[in-house]
Amino acid sequence: MKDLMKCIKVHEIGNFSIESVSVPKAGPDDVCIQVEVTGLCRTDLKIIRQGHRDLTLPRIPGEEAVGIIVEKGKNVQDLSIGQLVYVYPGLWCETCERCQINAENMCIHMEIMGFHRDGGFAEYVNVPAKTVIPVPEGLNPDHAVFAEPLSCCLNALELAQISSNKRVGIWGAGPAGSLLHRAAKTFNARPVNIDPHTDRAQRINGYLTCPDILFDIAIVAVGDRNAYLSALKHLNPRGTLVIFSGLQKNDAIFEIDLNEIHYHETKIVGAYGCCFRHGKHALSLLSDKKVIVEDLISHQMPLEKLNDGLDIVEKKLGMKVLLYPKSN
Repeated sequence: MKDLMKCIKVHEIGNFSIESVSVPKAGPDDVCIQVEVTGLCRTDLKIIRQGHRDLTLPRIPGEEAVGIIVEKGKNVQDLSIGQLVYVYPGLWCETCERCQINAENMCIHMEIMGFHRDGGFAEYVNVPAKTVIPVPEGLNPDHAVFAEPLSCCLNALELAQISSNKRVGIWGAGPAGSLLHRAAKTFNARPVNIDPHTDRAQRINGYLTCPDILFDIAIVAVGDRNAYLSALKHLNPRGTLVIFSGLQKNDAIFEIDLNEIHYHETKIVGAYGCCFRHGKHALSLLSDKKVIVEDLISHQMPLEKLNDGLDIVEKKLGMKVLLYPKSN
């Protein structure tokens, strides 16, 4: 293993640099992973160009990573050098009240890869061994890296108490909206997507505007205030609104008629991130081809093209962008 590696580093919001830094060394309970592929999402766009509540600087971003273990600490027993793994991005304490109810994504001591500690926009990343999940044999790394966004979708559907035959409205038909649609189908639910971008709506057989349908579950997977207003209007009595995508601070304050919530027994739940168990479930769905993702990959580029990738995400010029940090 070499001494120096290439990485993306953010020192101040709005800028990043490509740097050469020391390869991290695995501590006693850690593994060092050579990153095969890392996914780019709107959260990365927000981190780099706008900032994020959970971000501490300086930072190597990247919370979606799949790679090969190249070094492991002396206490690591169940993982092997050369093993292909997916990294669950959270590090939880296991002891707080949230962890005790299997909500480790709400851990009061949570540290997220790419936010509080360095992430996968690098040739190598050092992670706690307990956050690593082996990739099932035969699963392509380019598909396995979808485990993180798919996990977030599974968390949202779990919080919505999805079940067979429920009608699910999904506002947005980008990568997240498409994964929500496909994940909902694994529960035998009936998902419908709404997206004003014709190409995105067409590829998932969705609608440009919301049809005259009431949904049991409405999930907003796009950072659009009007989408939330539309979702609330199209809920069945006892329906559930899932707040999946965050909004700009000035757009996040709503006036809601509490009488409407009261009389219709509406539920409103937030969904942020995912738990370790969701990562295992996601990898299983991907490996068993119950959720197909190959057609969602629109761009594949080296780490040095990150700025181009961010533009693609910001302007919605494609679907999923994958980055490859390894030097040729």
